[in-house]
Amino acid sequence: MHNQQVYTPFQKPQPLISFIITYYDLPVQMLCKCINSILAFSLSPSEREIIIIDDGSEVSPMNGLMQYGDEIIYVRQKNSGLSIARNKGISVATGRYLQFVDADDYLVQNAYEHCIDVIKKNQDIEVMMFDFTTSNSNQTVFNDRPVCSGSEYMLKNNIHGTACGYLFQRRTLGELRFTPDIVHEDEEFTPRLLIQTEQVCVTDAKAYYYQKHANSITTSSDEMSKTKRLDDTRDIISRLNYLCDRIPLNDRLALQRRIAQLTMDYLYQTIVQTRSRRELDERIEKLRAEGLFPLPDRNYSQKYKWFRQMSNSRIGRTVLLTTLPLLKKER
Repeated sequence: MHNQQVYTPFQKPQPLISFIITYYDLPVQMLCKCINSILAFSLSPSEREIIIIDDGSEVSPMNGLMQYGDEIIYVRQKNSGLSIARNKGISVATGRYLQFVDADDYLVQNAYEHCIDVIKKNQDIEVMMFDFTTSNSNQTVFNDRPVCSGSEYMLKNNIHGTACGYLFQRRTLGELRFTPDIVHEDEEFTPRLLIQTEQVCVTDAKAYYYQKHANSITTSSDEMSKTKRLDDTRDIISRLNYLCDRIPLNDRLALQRRIAQLTMDYLYQTIVQTRSRRELDERIEKLRAEGLFPLPDRNYSQKYKWFRQMSNSRIGRTVLLTTLPLLKKER
């Protein structure tokens, strides 16, 4: 009888951060700029993991990525949309923290380095929430709020919906994933992430450079795209509202604030995108049937209070239908 020798494979240390870059049909130079912004941080190779999810681009960017060698993990999938691409990235990632980055954007060195410093000093922080920029500013002074739970923060503050503005622990995510085949998937993901988070640090660091494109599905002006954006937003609001009845009171109150804000924005977008009284009335009646209209009488913000008062009466809605599309056009 021969003795069986067992070999234990070398165990790589867990990266501190997995950067999940979603890519689809962009100039490879943009993707390289995004990757280079990550490589510029003080993280050692063992502390970072760069995962590129190619969502079925017409031409693979691999020829332009050979220079990075083992610095990146490249995964190509059939074109399935942003939600499934991000979910694939989550399944591949091994880091303690996860960071989503769109391939045409990049992370700002000084500001994001501050976020890294914060989580290195206190790895009990589950979510680091930071800000966005569209300018090449060189911020050097940063203000961080006291650490609190996600529900505490949401109860008193509006949040940005974009998932790229959050650096968060993989274990905090649990089974939460992005809903496939919808637009504005972040608006469902981020409040759900926050209400299950006990340690959130919010900073004013403008750590993410965001570049908006005119041909994005979120800005497309054809009627089918408009309708899908509105329908998907309504469905997100309905699912979050359904969740409210199944969570503790403090979480529920926090989520109700977010739902009210999303509903206000949904009605605003209905007005400026369709300019139709019939469309607005039909969508309001569907909200009313779910107890989502009229908007709750809360002092969430001056803008919210004003919009709630105007949208509650037929005369007010007539004024909104007349003025809001003109205001948007002037901007």
